[in-house]
Amino acid sequence: MSAAAAPWPGMAEDTVRRAAAPRGDHDGLAERLVRTVDAVDAPDVVFAVSRDGRRTLHCGGTAVSPAVPRQDLRYEIGSASKAFTGLLFARLVGSGLLTGGEPAAACLRPGRPAGPDPVTLAHLVTHTAGLPALPPGFRRSALPAWRTNPYGRYPAERVVDAFLRHSPRHRPGTRWHYSNFGVAVLGHALAAVTGTPWDELLAGHVLRPLGLTGTSLRPEDPKTDATGHAKDGRTPTLPFDAGGFDAAGAVRATPHDLLTFLEAHLDPAGSPDAGALRAVRTPVLRRGRGHVHEHTVAWFRHPTDGGPMYFHSGATLGQQAFLGFRPDTGTALVALCTRRYRARDPFVPTAYALLAED
Repeated sequence: MSAAAAPWPGMAEDTVRRAAAPRGDHDGLAERLVRTVDAVDAPDVVFAVSRDGRRTLHCGGTAVSPAVPRQDLRYEIGSASKAFTGLLFARLVGSGLLTGGEPAAACLRPGRPAGPDPVTLAHLVTHTAGLPALPPGFRRSALPAWRTNPYGRYPAERVVDAFLRHSPRHRPGTRWHYSNFGVAVLGHALAAVTGTPWDELLAGHVLRPLGLTGTSLRPEDPKTDATGHAKDGRTPTLPFDAGGFDAAGAVRATPHDLLTFLEAHLDPAGSPDAGALRAVRTPVLRRGRGHVHEHTVAWFRHPTDGGPMYFHSGATLGQQAFLGFRPDTGTALVALCTRRYRARDPFVPTAYALLAED
């Protein structure tokens, strides 16, 4: 389908490229992005690819074209924020401020006895702390705002208190279990041990060094923050409030900022965070049959014929995101849409398949 022929009334499509030496329409990438965007049913859709330093973006969706071009809006990336948290953790360890072996409870409450098998900062960032996905009692507390902003009802002090009172189901370091709770606790522990609020810590060690001026942890302007939508694709949702879970899911950013973030991972040598960017590409655990599921402190890592691909997806109550990169092909991918996740939603599989292509 060409950019001139929109399948729905009011659908706007734009393809944006940054100058680089052409390579046969970059292997037909622009056409593949058109087909990919068409496959995602959401009010706003952006797929952005950087390959060998050249950026190609394609935007579409069922909503009327916004006053601000879609590629300039800031999108909620949900759990993909953990890639930012992981990079920050690696930078703090690489700089010698931390080792990763610090007991989290002692960071949060100095002088607190660590116990024989303490949950460490490294356990939290690798989802091996033995914690559930969410704090015990979270759903009961958040139920009145379940369809609007459940996390906003669970502030930082409740997250920390729930962690300090919780007894892990398994000995830390023995099992992998994905946990928003654990990464949220990590954020509070890092802020406590450095004496720096989380937003300042992330900005000082990740956002500013990488030049990410279109990235923040809070909604700022309705004109430039993308609006999420419910499962029906029509009902607008409120801006996401992460409450005490900032480290686990609060980042919102423009597609170009997200590409800049990923491009730094493709070429660590050109970044002020070179050591940390290399560290987050190193697997720290493997699981599943054949150990096909590899994890770093920031990324899921899967094998391809040419080498590993790194990725992380995320979702809020009205938006979805997929970030990934492949060093073997010099490719970074950002995929964003403004519709809440539904059962058998094709968005993440479509983005994953595009990154996995040779």
